[in-house]
Amino acid sequence: MTTATLTSNHGATQREDFNQYVMNTYGRFPVTIEKGEGCKLWDTEGKEYLDFVAGIATCTLGHGHPALIEAVSEQIKKLHHVSNLYYIPEQGALAKKIVENSCADKVFFCNSGAEANEAAIKLVRKYAHTVLEFLEEPVILTAKSSFHGRTLATITATGQPKYQKHFEPLVPGFEYVPYNDISAIEEAITDIDEGDRRVAGIMIEPLQGEGGVRPGDLDYFLRLRKICDDTGILLIFDEVQVGVGRTGKMWGYENLGVEPDIFTSAKGLAGGIPIGAMMCKANCDVFEPGNHASTFGGNPFACAAALKVLETIEHEGILQNVQARGEQLRTRLRAIATKYPNLFEEVRGWGLINGIEIKADAELTSIEVVKKAMEKGLLLAPAGPKVVRFVPPLIISSEEIDQGIDILEQTLADLA
Repeated sequence: MTTATLTSNHGATQREDFNQYVMNTYGRFPVTIEKGEGCKLWDTEGKEYLDFVAGIATCTLGHGHPALIEAVSEQIKKLHHVSNLYYIPEQGALAKKIVENSCADKVFFCNSGAEANEAAIKLVRKYAHTVLEFLEEPVILTAKSSFHGRTLATITATGQPKYQKHFEPLVPGFEYVPYNDISAIEEAITDIDEGDRRVAGIMIEPLQGEGGVRPGDLDYFLRLRKICDDTGILLIFDEVQVGVGRTGKMWGYENLGVEPDIFTSAKGLAGGIPIGAMMCKANCDVFEPGNHASTFGGNPFACAAALKVLETIEHEGILQNVQARGEQLRTRLRAIATKYPNLFEEVRGWGLINGIEIKADAELTSIEVVKKAMEKGLLLAPAGPKVVRFVPPLIISSEEIDQGIDILEQTLADLA
């Protein structure tokens, strides 16, 4: 038996063990990733892949970045976890870094995007009861086709019924409106404003990621901000996918010319080390000791990683790279859309979060594109059944963008 056969059999055995012991909550591809470097990954059979998924917009600095390796190695030798019963210097330093580079005044740390959004939901509700004095039911408006997480509150906030099926009863206090439709917001506020049931917050993504890579309209968000200013409603931005440089700016809201009252971050914040954060302005900082907590949130290890990610973005010109590589990627994708006019609807995105939408009547799905590209050594992700998503590490080079799109063109030639 050859070495290649042994390796292949080992990978298959690993997957069999995995399927036997791990709950079946993901539709996984039959690939076992073993190692990575930069924007490349290798599976257990030694096959190389160009990574345009980055852990779903998470591996900000790619794989094995020297700065991140050094930061987590030094921190694990020193102290990895204590408790939020004590002051944690790394947490304070990270919070200061975020505040100095955003519109926020305060930060709460947790472990994931769903947890960050849960914290935001709780903050809005307490604000409604204590500041706005809603005695019964404060309502949070969210957008249809949104995605805010997998906890009960955040799947309720998510405006996609497929994520909510079989998990009823859902959490009360949420209503849904079409994305980028200001009249729908205005109508919802008027319709809901009855007695003790009033709109207290609007939670929205600056760009919808899972909903098909749909950027927010500038005029929509400007008017949204004015509505909130006029009514006292809190504006909450879910930046779990678009924050931390992904759009070519540090935060997604910077693309829209408005500031939220509250915003959340997670995925890319520590470059793949689990962390989440909920940020807010001083006027809505109503949490007190005992109101909210997280055992692992903001521990020294995760905060050291996140601090190094933010410092690296700041000092190594990564935002400029994201802007340049994003333009390059969209130019190449638009050329593909032009080449296959009966196949593709449009290309859209900001920075290095982009999607190409397949026409509704085309006999092709995003998952088919993803599978065929994977066979050829390119990792992509779907964003719904008709949108292929491109979210590579922010350090990706010009040559790697071209290499990835060359593989995509070969993939489409085969599929077409």
